[in-house]
Amino acid sequence: MQAFIYDFLFIVTSIFILFKAIGYGIYEVKELQNKSGGIFVIVFSFLVVIFFDIIILLK
Repeated sequence: MQAFIYDFLFIVTSIFILFKAIGYGIYEVKELQNKSGGIFVIVFSFLVVIFFDIIILLK
């Protein structure tokens, strides 16, 4: 049960961080006119969160 709680907290925290990174990527695109940087931030953060969550769930 304790491992499930830690896994759940990790996933919720990683999703929160993902939303923050997506917000920063949108800020890069709209305010700084840096489309490639904003898209890279969004895609990279999405891939990192997905792969880490898969590793945590399969451990």
